[in-house]
Amino acid sequence: MTISSAICNSFKQELLVGTHNFTASSGNTFKLALYQSDASLGAGTTAYSTSEEITNTSGSAYTAGGKVITSVTPALDGSTACCDFADVSFTSASFTANGCLIYNDTQSDKACAVIAFGGDKTVSSGTFTIQFPAADASNAIIRIA
Repeated sequence: MTISSAICNSFKQELLVGTHNFTASSGNTFKLALYQSDASLGAGTTAYSTSEEITNTSGSAYTAGGKVITSVTPALDGSTACCDFADVSFTSASFTANGCLIYNDTQSDKACAVIAFGGDKTVSSGTFTIQFPAADASNAIIRIA
């Protein structure tokens, strides 16, 4: 099993029928869930699942379903539409994660994007932060060219 970074195929089709609304103040609620290395996530992922989701080795920094992430209203960078999120942190955390899933909590937990971390990332009684890249045509997590 593996985690492969991808925009989910189902998400691409759902965009064309208006399923997802990324508008910051009035759009859908998006969440980020963390997964272990033995999770099977990639372009074929269609929805959030608890299968192989991480658990805390101590403390309560992470709960099933992950955390709500704050969407920044999509904008154009030249001819590329870009979506960005505010960085998200899990404080007083003790766990290991290998990747994450961004999903639409408002729309029946539909999958949007999978991000592989390139290996296990471990935190022990510290802060685990996901830093999203610049919202531009070359770097945005979700972009349509």
